[in-house]
Amino acid sequence: MAEERKLILKLGQKITDRIGHKVTVDDPEYWGLACVITDEMAEVALAMKVRKPASAQEIAKKCKKPLKRTEELLQEMSVIGLLEYNWENADHHKQYILPMFVPGCAEFMNMNKEQVEEHPEIARFFERMSRLPLEKVTPMVPLGGAGVGMHVIPVEKAIPTEQKSVSVEHISHWVQKYKGKYAVGACSCRRSRRIQGEGCGHLEDDMCIGVGDMADYLVETGKGRYIDEVEVMEILQRAEDNGLVHQITNIDGEDKIFAICNCCVCSCYALRTSQLFNTPNLSRSAYIARVDANNCVACGQCVEYCPSGAAKLGQKLCTKEGPVVYPKQELPDAVKWGPEKWNENYRDDNQINCYDTGTSPCKTNCPAHIAVQGYIKMASQGRYLDALKLIKKENPFPAVCGSICNRRCEQACTRGEIDQAVAIDEVKKFIAMQELNAETRYIPPMVNQIGKMYPQKVAVIGAGPAGMSCAFFLAQKGYPVTVFEKHRHPGGMLTHGIPGFRLEKDVVDAEIEVLREMGVEFKCGVEVGKDVTLAELRAQDYKAFYIAIGCQGGRKAGVPGEEAVGVLTGVEFLHMVNTDETTGLTGRTIVVGGGNVAVDVARSAVRTGSSDVSMYCLEDKDSMPAAADEVEEAEGEGITVNHGWGPKEILTADGKVTGIVFKKCISVFDADGRFCPQYDENEFKTVECENVLMSIGQSIIWGNLLEGSKVELGRGNGAVADSLTYQTAEPDIFVGGDVYTGPKFAIDAIAAGKEAAVSIHRFVHEGQSLTIGRNRREFVELDKKKLDIPSDSYDNSARQVPGHQSGIDAKTTFRDTRLTFTEEQVKAETARCLGCGATVVDENRCIGCGVCTTKCEFDAIHLSRELPDASRMMKSEDKMKAILPYAAKRQIKIMRNKK
Repeated sequence: MAEERKLILKLGQKITDRIGHKVTVDDPEYWGLACVITDEMAEVALAMKVRKPASAQEIAKKCKKPLKRTEELLQEMSVIGLLEYNWENADHHKQYILPMFVPGCAEFMNMNKEQVEEHPEIARFFERMSRLPLEKVTPMVPLGGAGVGMHVIPVEKAIPTEQKSVSVEHISHWVQKYKGKYAVGACSCRRSRRIQGEGCGHLEDDMCIGVGDMADYLVETGKGRYIDEVEVMEILQRAEDNGLVHQITNIDGEDKIFAICNCCVCSCYALRTSQLFNTPNLSRSAYIARVDANNCVACGQCVEYCPSGAAKLGQKLCTKEGPVVYPKQELPDAVKWGPEKWNENYRDDNQINCYDTGTSPCKTNCPAHIAVQGYIKMASQGRYLDALKLIKKENPFPAVCGSICNRRCEQACTRGEIDQAVAIDEVKKFIAMQELNAETRYIPPMVNQIGKMYPQKVAVIGAGPAGMSCAFFLAQKGYPVTVFEKHRHPGGMLTHGIPGFRLEKDVVDAEIEVLREMGVEFKCGVEVGKDVTLAELRAQDYKAFYIAIGCQGGRKAGVPGEEAVGVLTGVEFLHMVNTDETTGLTGRTIVVGGGNVAVDVARSAVRTGSSDVSMYCLEDKDSMPAAADEVEEAEGEGITVNHGWGPKEILTADGKVTGIVFKKCISVFDADGRFCPQYDENEFKTVECENVLMSIGQSIIWGNLLEGSKVELGRGNGAVADSLTYQTAEPDIFVGGDVYTGPKFAIDAIAAGKEAAVSIHRFVHEGQSLTIGRNRREFVELDKKKLDIPSDSYDNSARQVPGHQSGIDAKTTFRDTRLTFTEEQVKAETARCLGCGATVVDENRCIGCGVCTTKCEFDAIHLSRELPDASRMMKSEDKMKAILPYAAKRQIKIMRNKK
């Protein structure tokens, strides 16, 4: 055990913010200093008074050291971060200050990057000293924080002009007050979190702005660099764009600060105080966010960015019992407050998206959780480009999904309880058609904290919907992304597996072009594992990999005769057709399978010349997995669908198909819901044919892609990965889409790609947790059976139906004959939306930062100045003057509540 250093113990006791606590060697006040502060430095510091400026001459006299040596130690201690200095005196001579631990030396010591990385205990030291002194005092702090720590200042453009505000509530006031004296440095909180492996993806560099003499201190001690007013405003704007909270220091009294910080609740120790202890008085501004439910469309943007978890999605519609009453956070105003009232898990709990009573079913049931209600409202207002932008916050391929989505939003639509669901997908398709025109195409701008590209290169393997979605969101975040695709054209199954009559290739190409314009590089005709290995890509400085190669292979049934000429898997056949639409198929064709792919296969067989096409599937009509409208279209093209039959044998002659024998399926799943078909072995059907197309499943073709990696394979030969982060056993390899889930829909793959991009952003930066403070994207559907919807409260027009091109026999062409809604149809259809959801703000959690207002595009959420006392600023030394009277009044309330 190291020898106890009495001077360090004494210094720790002198600086500590913990009232009445006797410091020991086990306390952070000791070990946080002992690793970098010498006894000689401690002698100098002990000659100073806490937060009382003194010149080098005055300090030298008190510590009884030569002036030159004292000055050397003072400078060294300033670089370490134990001291700060300024020139706030009549003679404008430098004077040194021994600050408190927080805000003060614990924070400044973390600004010294080399020091904290060499002594990681300093990171823990800051975390402890920003918490321990406040564990008892927080519930007793009145509005305004009483000179304790930091104070939220709202986004300036969120302050209503018609409401009276004071100068200290405006960022511009502080920027102008210290005009010409700014420096920017790293965020100490984020650095401390990073060193401890608890980063949340919000990075530390160039985030905290020192003003006045603090700017000189930061630069002279190597903790920052000078910036001008233009860069100050750029940093503040980037902070708002990224949903960060402005805070100012609040320990020096009225109209005086030394820093403007741009904070995230997952890392900031100042914001932590109000969130962990559930005591918002310590952080909040004078404002509270209020929602205009009439304008709100539950798009969820305010919820996504709300740092305190005050904004959550709820419902706008009344229930049969009346309006839904939402719970509010309990406050310590009149209640005894202790650890049982705290929330140690606040970083994750603040990411909860909606109340338990639920919100809009459309957003809830969409795998990507697109703001359906929001873009429907925008479309109703003719704001088509805005609607496209809103969709692309979650889905980079709206035009693709407008053609092939399986419409889970419509299946869940509340309007379907009354008559028919809103034709959501058709409205989205109308909006997305702007993607086909380069002049109206939306290219999302890069948005990140640093305002320039990140250097870390990312490789995406597979140019299907999952891979391209990941590339899209990484590019939007500012990463150089390269997509490797073994085929000559990108698109994956969108290009090679879905026939043109369902998804025209120019639609896919148009949305891929958006990625190119965002800077994504495509390397087609390159098979990773064959033409280049993962090891070689790592040598080329790629820092992370997203593998999304899809299920490229088909499956056969394992019955006799499958090797005969005329037997193909559905995937093989569709690839042939998509590569060359002149592919011919003669004779009679049997398609085995009942999913959407099987329907595509059957309809393609008709178009390639097959004289008769029939489908055979295990399921009955009601449980057939293919979408009902697609089956209906197939039957309209002369395709017969036979239910309850599975293949037994393929009949052949001279190596060619002559027919197929089916056996009767009596059940598809076992009692536990697992696929386990059972047959009546005495009931058969023989069907003559020349072609059998097996569309009963897909398989993953890995090739040599994973050679030498630690990636594990599991059920269905799919990659094993974490269900939230998509990280595999090889830390730099992430997977998604069909190689992880098995065959699903494009929208599922798109949602997975976005989540992988979140993980990869965190992974490529040291010390960032892949899970802390991460939005789990969990939504709850409101109970549609409990709603009370008066018949006169909604537009009662019928659902609009898209037309088809006239004069064209659909079964003779690979072109998509479906028409897009007209603008008149869009207006009529969007009017049918019931507007189920709305954001609800818990004012007891709101800290009045105004970030929510910057994200709302519907003028639905505003700040209201209801807590003017929260803008009061006080010196730290005077804090007890405010705390004690408030604490006394609070105690009286507590005693009354006990009676």
